[in-house]
Amino acid sequence: MRTTRALAAAGAAIAAVGLAAPTASAWSQPTSVSAAPSVIARGGQLVLTVNGSACQMAGSTISSSAFPTTQLISQGGNSSTSTATVTVNASANPGSYTVTTTCEGQTKTFNGVFTVIGGVRGGLGGSSSTGATPTDVAIGGGLVAAAVIGGGLFWMRRRAEKRI
Repeated sequence: MRTTRALAAAGAAIAAVGLAAPTASAWSQPTSVSAAPSVIARGGQLVLTVNGSACQMAGSTISSSAFPTTQLISQGGNSSTSTATVTVNASANPGSYTVTTTCEGQTKTFNGVFTVIGGVRGGLGGSSSTGATPTDVAIGGGLVAAAVIGGGLFWMRRRAEKRI
């Protein structure tokens, strides 16, 4: 009798674990998240596309440390995609960012979905201006002066050769 109870308890435990395991691993939605553009500057707008029918339900969200939690909008029809347009925080640090989706009450994280780039380091050069700068005028004036002096010396020398 003890053996029967022990076998029944073991069988029930194995059945419970066997039934629970597929339930835990069955949720594979969404399958992927893509960003357009995949590289963006701080403060820019990003369109995230989530593939998977689970995220078409109302209340599905997407979040990251680079932007606030945003509602996903189903694309409807035969498409199993949802999108969200987000604005990257102006204070976001440069680097690669993960995105977390919450669909049907379950979360799934995707690594390296988009990259935030930093600002350009400005220096003394590279600024634009219209017309000639003082440096351009000085260089041009020096070249003209050198040409006048060289031409004058050449002309004086040729003139002196004719007298001989």
